[in-house]
Amino acid sequence: MKAVILAGGKGTRLQPFTFRFPKPLVPIGDMPVLELLLRRLIKSGITDVTLTLGYLAELIKAFLNEHRTLSEQLHLTYVHEEQPTGTAGSLSFVEGLSDTFIVLNGDLLTNLNFDRLLRFHKEHGSILTIASQQRREKVDLGVIVLGQNQQVTDYIEKPETAYTVSMGIYVYEPRVLQYIEHGKYLDFPTLVLRLLKAGEKVAAYPSNDLWLDIGRLDDYTQAQQLFAERREELDFDL
Repeated sequence: MKAVILAGGKGTRLQPFTFRFPKPLVPIGDMPVLELLLRRLIKSGITDVTLTLGYLAELIKAFLNEHRTLSEQLHLTYVHEEQPTGTAGSLSFVEGLSDTFIVLNGDLLTNLNFDRLLRFHKEHGSILTIASQQRREKVDLGVIVLGQNQQVTDYIEKPETAYTVSMGIYVYEPRVLQYIEHGKYLDFPTLVLRLLKAGEKVAAYPSNDLWLDIGRLDDYTQAQQLFAERREELDFDL
């Protein structure tokens, strides 16, 4: 099983932390989030890993080269993009994607069970499976519902809405690559819509595992607290 980690973003939402080092090297506790993600993959028996790099790529390479305990347990390859090609477009540069493979964003904190995810993917016969979770968003204000001529038809105090959201973890069949033009910019949502339009089957795997995307400052703060409280569930021995 091959895994691709998307680690080329600038992490603008995490500034000023990402002015001097890339988002995957942002620390959670005493180690970078990338290390925690790689430890999870190793624990799951997934050791063939390609990183797509862009912003401050040399710092990520230097970290992994120096971290022998980690890198010696992995077969690591790198794809360095001079210009960003998006969360789906970058896959066109990755070699060896001839069998089912996993793609992960490089800024995740999770203890996702990859075996269950892969089993779900195979059982559902999908070309693409998106790991997902339920999230509830609350509006901390009174919401006014309007009809014609600015007439109030309803008033809802601090409503909550439930969403099924992507965890930034995906299982691909290699046939998806037929929908990705080499070297052209393509983000993941556009790829999903392209697959659906073509009549392809895309599934969502429902996960209750621990998961946080640290792409925003609020999420990063929450991730630090979660790691401190539940480190034994997120730090995997090498």
